[in-house]
Amino acid sequence: MSATALTAPTEVQPYRRRWIALFVILAAEVMDLLDALVTAIAAPTIQRELGGSDSLVQWLGAGYTLAMAVGLITGGRLGDLYGRKRMFVIGALGFTAASLVCGVSVSPEMLIAGRVLQGLFGAVMIPQGLGLIKEMFPPQELGKAFGMFGPVMTISSVGGPVLAGWLVDADFFGTGWRMIFLINLPIGLAAVLAAMRFLPEHRLSNATRLDLVGVLLVSVAAFLLVFPLIQGRELGWPAWTFVSMAASIAVFAVFGRYESRRAASGRDPLITPGLFRKRAFTGGLVAGLAFFSGLMGFGLVFSLYTQLGLGFTPLQAGLVGLPQALGGVVGFGLAMSGLQEKLGRGLLQIGTGIMAAGAAVLALTIHQAGLDVSAWQLSPGLTLVGVGMGLTMAPFFDIVLAGVEPHESGSASGTLTAVQQLGGALGTAILGTLFFNLLADKWAFGASMQVTVWVEVGLLALTFALSYLLPRRARPDGHGA
Repeated sequence: MSATALTAPTEVQPYRRRWIALFVILAAEVMDLLDALVTAIAAPTIQRELGGSDSLVQWLGAGYTLAMAVGLITGGRLGDLYGRKRMFVIGALGFTAASLVCGVSVSPEMLIAGRVLQGLFGAVMIPQGLGLIKEMFPPQELGKAFGMFGPVMTISSVGGPVLAGWLVDADFFGTGWRMIFLINLPIGLAAVLAAMRFLPEHRLSNATRLDLVGVLLVSVAAFLLVFPLIQGRELGWPAWTFVSMAASIAVFAVFGRYESRRAASGRDPLITPGLFRKRAFTGGLVAGLAFFSGLMGFGLVFSLYTQLGLGFTPLQAGLVGLPQALGGVVGFGLAMSGLQEKLGRGLLQIGTGIMAAGAAVLALTIHQAGLDVSAWQLSPGLTLVGVGMGLTMAPFFDIVLAGVEPHESGSASGTLTAVQQLGGALGTAILGTLFFNLLADKWAFGASMQVTVWVEVGLLALTFALSYLLPRRARPDGHGA
């Protein structure tokens, strides 16, 4: 789920159909969460049936998250300008149409284009729902309304990979992997119809204008970084791939300068430049980039290892990851039981330590058992990874956003969420490329997986070290995620 700042709410008249509207918004969240998870499980089957190189497997995830990262920066402002209900309906319709494009794709290029469209329309849809909740509910009900996201996220994260594996294996109507996208059609159309009937219209009278030049610059910079990371290995790392990555840094610098000048001239910047002068927030961005890169990259590679290396079916691959998902539920529950308020930043550090320990256990298990490893043998390490993941993610956004001023929390949370998605794209690119490169160099599946896991341990160690730049505790006034 995307994180957003909850500024101190003012008194609002409760919307009469607010609880029905909430379930419409949650349906959109389910589509987004499932589509962020399902392709990792289905990727080997998609590649086998549709064709395409190893980079297709990476682009299935990276195309979605990269488009989502870029779109989320400005998605919320579209609702402010043109109305949240209208943009929610447009986003849901576009997401559903893009799912249809994915489901009927006849080439890898068409499928990747569909995934990018899903990410862009998802970035339009998701912020509107979160904004509408703050408008529909009175202050005393906000906590209960946002609390509904927890169970939905839990069910989606646990059931998403299993559902994907089941749909691929079941091969309903001969659709195979296509059903993981086609299942969005009834959900999406129902969400659109319900949104048109039950969502209230809301538009800000003082909405800020879009920074289209800023959007273009950050999009180009992100693409120049991710594209060569994914395609470079297959092309033999020509000189242009390194030039592209260097150019990405230059374009990010141009973006920063442009945003500073825009803010100085009194116009609304895409990202508040002053945020990057705050050590806690900048450290949080880098920590988030490292953490989510490792998390998403590990998920992709582990799915490839279980199916291509261990010979598991897509359903078996989804089931073998259940200990991590259930461990995440346990970790999140522990954090919400009072540990988050009691330990603050320390909980995040404990979580990354447990994750690293679980990853190390997993690497040693694979080293000892090789390709004879069973799902039960993988469970202890995966469970620890999941528990640590839940403990880390629960306080992360609140802690990072505690380092900014309340009036900056909107821009800060949007930037942090975009970095979360960008981390997913980078992790898919970097760890996926590392894994495929080791296999191309005749490394065994087990050895390739071990190296990837140890890289994930390194990223967790970096996250742990950077956490000392963060505030010790979240704000008690609700300006977190």
